[in-house]
Amino acid sequence: MTPPGRGPSPLLFAALGTLVFLNVYAPQSLLPLLSREFRVGAAEVGTVVGATTLAMALASPFVGVLADALGRRRVVVWAYALLVLPAVAAVFAPTLGTLNLARFAQGLLIPGVMVALNAYIAEEVPPAGRARALTAYVTGTVLGGFLGRFLAGLVADVQSWHAAFWLLALASLAGWGLARTLPREAGFTPRRDPRAVAAGLGAHLRNPALLTTCAVGFLILFTLVGLFNTLTLRLAEAPYALTTAQTGGVFAVYLLGVVITPLAGPFLAARGPRTALLTAVGASLAGLLLTLAAPLPLVVLGVAAAACGVFLSQSAALAAVQRSVTGARSLATGLYHSAYYGGAALASVVAGQVFAARGWAGVAALVMGSMALAGLVGVWGWRGRAGAGSASLRP
Repeated sequence: MTPPGRGPSPLLFAALGTLVFLNVYAPQSLLPLLSREFRVGAAEVGTVVGATTLAMALASPFVGVLADALGRRRVVVWAYALLVLPAVAAVFAPTLGTLNLARFAQGLLIPGVMVALNAYIAEEVPPAGRARALTAYVTGTVLGGFLGRFLAGLVADVQSWHAAFWLLALASLAGWGLARTLPREAGFTPRRDPRAVAAGLGAHLRNPALLTTCAVGFLILFTLVGLFNTLTLRLAEAPYALTTAQTGGVFAVYLLGVVITPLAGPFLAARGPRTALLTAVGASLAGLLLTLAAPLPLVVLGVAAAACGVFLSQSAALAAVQRSVTGARSLATGLYHSAYYGGAALASVVAGQVFAARGWAGVAALVMGSMALAGLVGVWGWRGRAGAGSASLRP
């Protein structure tokens, strides 16, 4: 039993965040291999990532409603248990279409952990430990994003891409076991009145600050996925010709998020989301310009700077979501994630098409435009409550 006033260990939330996010971007390091396996181009193979993020975008608002009705812990446990099935199905996928179906199914289930666990932290962790718990969870998701890419590339280099999906199945099974150790809710009150859900949704859709934040989230992840999806394809070509394991190693820049995320809280508290967003956009644009250079070390340095900007932008957006609403927080988080992963789904297709037509220079221009637009939208829209004063990563 959890000691009174303490709540579960932040390490538990970090582990749960890591294990669920292993599933999201793991195929990115496999894209060149899958392109050859299924004999498709850059635009088509990107759908392996886009299928998952599209499903996450579609499912996130509904998961918020489901978690409000059934309980956060129950949704997290069942989501992890069911995630094992599409991972195993992906192992035996004979075509790109069937692989995408398995990936779509994964995307429908991932928000069951993501959205419900955020709500669980908001209600079940005492206020004194809430910020630490959420920071640990977000740090875990960043670590999971790196490990998914890195381990998938490493396993595929030693075995095959099929083995990478066996790894995801085992990770989801481990997540199910850990989720069962979450204490049962003490502060949860089921909300099953459709009228209340409709009222909450209507209030959110009339909230300019929340809608602005959703737009910023869409553009942030459009930038990140457009960058990393095509980066693997670029590095697989001459003059680099990196293997899947070597490309997975390049994704170590993603680990910078483990440093940036904990630092973002104090920075946001001192300066607010708008200043944080402008700082992030400046770092990303400088990094993206650097990726136009040919030497691999400069490309990696540029990707690192761009990724750091995206991580800080995401922290600013998460803070702005919670500052812009006073009720139906699970639904608000679900709407934000819907927009956020919608950006990823679109980037998975569009960036591949631009790469095929215009090469890396075209992709750099595309994602620089999306990141700059995120900054403009945020500065214009985060006024008043969502942008002024202090902010934090609390749910």
